[in-house]
Formats: sequence, structure tokens, C-alpha cells
Amino acid sequence: MTSLYELKDLSKRYTRGKETITIFEELTMSIPQGDFIAIMGPSGSGKTTLLNLLGGIDRPSSGSVECEGVRVDKLSEGKLAKWRSQHVGFIFQFYNLMPTLTAAQNVELPLLLTKLSGKQRKERVATALDIVGLADRKGHRPRQLSGGQQQRVAIARAIVADPKVLLCDEPTGDLDRASADEILETLQLLNRELGKTIVMVTHDPSAAKYAARELHLDKGRFIEAKAEPAQ
Repeated sequence: MTSLYELKDLSKRYTRGKETITIFEELTMSIPQGDFIAIMGPSGSGKTTLLNLLGGIDRPSSGSVECEGVRVDKLSEGKLAKWRSQHVGFIFQFYNLMPTLTAAQNVELPLLLTKLSGKQRKERVATALDIVGLADRKGHRPRQLSGGQQQRVAIARAIVADPKVLLCDEPTGDLDRASADEILETLQLLNRELGKTIVMVTHDPSAAKYAARELHLDKGRFIEAKAEPAQ
């Protein structure tokens, strides 16, 4: 399987006054194209920090983050923003939708910075909403949608620019079990049918079972556990 990400000797440290806090030290891992990883671990273990490094939101203290041969950690801010818009989709616990915009308008937001025509943007929005099963809700505003539907709008927004990787930070943390399972099934669809690489941070063992594999991050090290398929 072709490698998408290569992390080598990755370290992340923060300084607070005279104290240096090490999140992880010399972390090395490979993420194959088309993988679906669930990352678990105690609070403060660095799960969200790792997502931020993969997405180019944060930079490592040392080591390298490489995606398809591109040193993400070495890109300038301008090139990094362009790379991120073309390669990465973000899905968060809280949906971060604009309350005054319709579902379609929320999904279209990432495309407004591209050179696509209005017609092309609308076609992409329609496709993304159809994939997540919300084509009939395109004119609804967030307050008119359930929590699960809002998260599916957020997923449509994340995939509308056709990124290779989806970075999910507790994507079901604010949902009931039934809605959470619908979201996780959607992520599985995106992984299996569309080949999206997915890295998901979660505290929920039931959510982790939807991934192809589980990685437990603790004290700066990964322990791999074979994910059992969700029923």
C-alpha cells in the first residue's frame, strides 16, 4: 500500500514560563494511502496535537511531517494554506457551521477561494451533499437540522474540495449513539468507496471499531491494537 504520510522522529514541546512540556518525543509512523486509523489515548496524550501537525495547523519542535514527498513542516504560511485547502478536510466535534447560511452555502465555503466558476461550485456542493445523504436539506439552515445532520453537512464541507485525507477530532463526541453510528458509517463509506484516508481521534471505543486499525497514544508512544469491525 502506497504511503501517504511519513512522520520521522517527530517531537513536540511547549514552554510555559521556565517549564518545558513534552507532548511526544521522536515519534515515527507511516500512514498508508486509504487507511482508516482511530487514535485513542488519555487526555493530554497529544492526539489533537498530532492531527494539527498532520494538517499543517501546527509545526513540530523537531522531526519531519512528509505527505507524498512534500515536507509539510517546511512550507511557508502561504504555500501551507494552499496545500491544506487541496489535500486536507477537517471534521470537528462541534460542527462550526455558519448559522445564517444554508447547508449548501456552508458546504460551498471552502470553494470560494478557488478558481472554480459558480456553476462548478454548485455541482460540487450538490455532489458532496448527495454523498452524505442530505441533498434534500440543501436549503435548510443549521438550526433546522438535527445534530447528526449538521455533522453530515460538516463532512460534506470537508470533502467538497476532494481532499485525500480527512482529519477527524472527536467527530461523534456531541451526538447520541444512533446519530454517531450514522456519521461513522458515512466515514466508512468515504474510506471504502472513495478511498479517503481517515485519521480519527476519539475517546469512544465503539467509534474506534469502525476504523481499520486502532492506535493508542500514551506517553508519547503508539501501541497498535487490531480494530474489531463494528457490528
